[in-house]
Amino acid sequence: MLTLLGRSSLSLVARNFGAALRQLHHTPLYDFHVAHNGKMVEFAGYSLPVLYGKEGIIQSHMHTRTACSMFDVSHMLQVHIHGKDAVAMMESLAVADVVGLPPGCGTLSLFTTETGGIIDDLIVTRTAAGPLYVVSNAGCRHKDLPLMEGRAAELRAQGRDVSVEVLERGLLAVQGPATARLLQPLTSLDLTRLTFMTSAPADVCGVPCHVTRCGYTGEDGVEISAPAARTAELAESLLTSGGGTLKLAGLGARDSLRLEAGLCLYGNDIDEATSPVEAGLAWTVAKRRRAARDFPGAETILAQLRDKPARRRVGLVSEGAPARAQAHILDAEGRQVGSVTSGCPSPALKHNVAMGYVEAAHAKVGTELLLEVRKQRVPAHVVKMPFVPSRYYTHA
Repeated sequence: MLTLLGRSSLSLVARNFGAALRQLHHTPLYDFHVAHNGKMVEFAGYSLPVLYGKEGIIQSHMHTRTACSMFDVSHMLQVHIHGKDAVAMMESLAVADVVGLPPGCGTLSLFTTETGGIIDDLIVTRTAAGPLYVVSNAGCRHKDLPLMEGRAAELRAQGRDVSVEVLERGLLAVQGPATARLLQPLTSLDLTRLTFMTSAPADVCGVPCHVTRCGYTGEDGVEISAPAARTAELAESLLTSGGGTLKLAGLGARDSLRLEAGLCLYGNDIDEATSPVEAGLAWTVAKRRRAARDFPGAETILAQLRDKPARRRVGLVSEGAPARAQAHILDAEGRQVGSVTSGCPSPALKHNVAMGYVEAAHAKVGTELLLEVRKQRVPAHVVKMPFVPSRYYTHA
């Protein structure tokens, strides 16, 4: 059940089983998970399912790729930023062109430090109703919330109009190629008009929600924000209506899916010691923001865009024993040139995939390298990411 992917995924999603002795936070779906035989582990201070019942991580992963799965992501931090200076506040913290977002549209962005490091990755949406809707990582809540609230307080002290509202809501991710077919009869929203990174308010199974076409798997899908008190009702209705097409999936499959999709996990693949340029996320730094040079860390980040960074995040494929996080990456002479940040056997591709950082001279696609795995040297080579082609819904 946990054989092929177990060690990799559990090392990421259950770093500290001793945390069970602490008081962990529960999402609105905790009882739902237990009732559906969720195997609960600690992640980012929450008790969340790594898998369900006898459904293994590989089976759950492949079901998401071929049909659709539902993930509980209610642990994510959801906030509204209100006021006529909400956009200015967000642009003072992140690299996105929030001014240029049309109503109902969102973008992946980054909170950056004054030295160009990544505080967290986030999605910011300019809702049609007015406030900015921001979703960021639960594991960075202790940084993100003080960052936003502190900046809002500074601006209010200057007479500006901005405030931060923490949303006590559930968040469900329905991911996979069958998502729209399953969801359309259950919602008032015309899903053919909801393209990738757009969102709208809508009833889903009779529950008032905010639906965003996005996800963390590389597949088509949605994230549905719902009132906390009705999230379990919504999850049960979706599961019942989906029959065998929709299945529950946990953190194990979520991790392997995002790795196949070439997506970063904060704390593993990106952190405050990593710049957007090194991480291959320079595209999140909007053109207008580059010209204005008005975001935190602009001097460092723009210098790296001009002069190129000393290291880069790359994708790697290999056979044999899979490389895990912190495995050494070596050149042909055996000199260490980098380290793996995430790795697992790919259920879809049937070989090992990994990502990590290497010296820029070794980052070219096709470069032959070695991975140090269990004191053995495993041949690998650099490939373009994503490992599995993305299937986001970008147009009707």
